[in-house]
Amino acid sequence: MPEPPESSQEIPANRRSGRRQRRAEALRRRALSPLRILLMVLMLPVTTFGIALGVYLRTSPYEPAEAVLHIVALAGCDAAQAVGIAPAYRGGLGYHERNDPDGDGVACGVAVETEPQSAANGQAREAKERMLGGAKFVRP
Repeated sequence: MPEPPESSQEIPANRRSGRRQRRAEALRRRALSPLRILLMVLMLPVTTFGIALGVYLRTSPYEPAEAVLHIVALAGCDAAQAVGIAPAYRGGLGYHERNDPDGDGVACGVAVETEPQSAANGQAREAKERMLGGAKFVRP
């Protein structure tokens, strides 16, 4: 006995289902393309930096333009001098303890050499210049 023909409702449903599956597969291929994944991985640090900068600008005690200069000064004395905020004094714009190796309260300032009072005092000052926080800096 011949089988009854499929109902007219099943054919469009199968076509719709097939079309939907093809679109889903194409979307999956685009979403998992190696180029797209690489771009997303490379953009992660940029996105993170942007978020961190935005949070800092909103919470900083400085105006936004000054806050950016303060962050640039964190890169070192050359950067602070390039943007024109060196020397920086403790508590002021551009002062970072890491840029003040002698601990005199002036970051990226000109070091004033004085004669040590005794040999022991000179050795203590030399040791202080080499230590900043927990990091040890050895002069060549």
